[in-house]
Amino acid sequence: MENAKIRQNTEKLITFVATKFEANELDNTSLVELFKSMGMYLNLKTIPDYAKANNLTYEGVKKCRNIEVIFGVRFVVEND
Repeated sequence: MENAKIRQNTEKLITFVATKFEANELDNTSLVELFKSMGMYLNLKTIPDYAKANNLTYEGVKKCRNIEVIFGVRFVVEND
């Protein structure tokens, strides 16, 4: 039930942002700010930055952390 609600809210959020952008009620700057905010919530870091900040190897991070590819760049997602 909870996963269904999250999926529903995700779709609503995507639709809301797309609708506002297409109606010129949000602009590129708005989307960049949204992306930055979401990056902070996700604690996004590139693999090298994460490895350096946590004194780990690149390979260790790549194998043992949650990695997501966003726009062709691999990020560690760690928002526990």
